[in-house]
Amino acid sequence: MHIDPSHENLVNLLAREVSGPVTMLNMLRFREIADYQFSPELAPRDPISGREAYDRYIEHTLPYLQATGGSVTFMGEGGNFFIGPADERWDLVVLVHQASIEEFFAFAADEAYLAGIGHRTAALLDSRLLPLTVSEP
Repeated sequence: MHIDPSHENLVNLLAREVSGPVTMLNMLRFREIADYQFSPELAPRDPISGREAYDRYIEHTLPYLQATGGSVTFMGEGGNFFIGPADERWDLVVLVHQASIEEFFAFAADEAYLAGIGHRTAALLDSRLLPLTVSEP
C-alpha cells in the first residue's frame, strides 16, 4: 500500500529539479468502508464508504488548492488496465494542475489543508501519485 510519500520519494522528486507547471496524476483505490482510526475527530457518526470519505476530502481540499493557483483538470472513474496487470484496478483517476512544484508544496504544507487530510487517509486502500511535466517534442 502506498498512501503517503516516503522520504526517498521526496528526495527523488526534488532531485528532478522540476521547473514550470506540474500536473499530478493520482490513481486511487478505495477502501470498502473508510477507516478513520488515525483521524477519529473527522469520523462521521455512521460508517461511510471510502469513496464517500474521499468526496469529503475533495470538498475540504478544493479551496486550499485553488488558493495556491491549483485546479483539478480531470476526475474520472478508473477500472482495470487495458494494457497492464489484468488484476490491477484503480477506482478513480484525478489530474491536479499546479503552476509550479513550489506552489504544490505550498498547498501540501498548508496547516488548514492538512487538518482535513485524514479523510484521504481513511478513504484509500492504495494510491499512486506521479508528477508530470510538459515535454518538448
